[in-house]
Amino acid sequence: MVWTWRYEKADGSAVTSSLGQEEFAGQGDAETWIGETWKQLAEEGVDTAVLLEDGAKVYAMSLHEA
Repeated sequence: MVWTWRYEKADGSAVTSSLGQEEFAGQGDAETWIGETWKQLAEEGVDTAVLLEDGAKVYAMSLHEA
């Protein structure tokens, strides 16, 4: 299984990050990575990060602080 993040604007359109497209061996690794990089992604205009497992959506999360 391959875990990846897809980055989106608030309207659902795709956003490309300067961090590139990382692939992770497990969900925990992917979640740790997003926890370390979400602020930079948000500064680049990413509103939502969508976790994918082999291309299938697992969940989406806002990158805006509550």
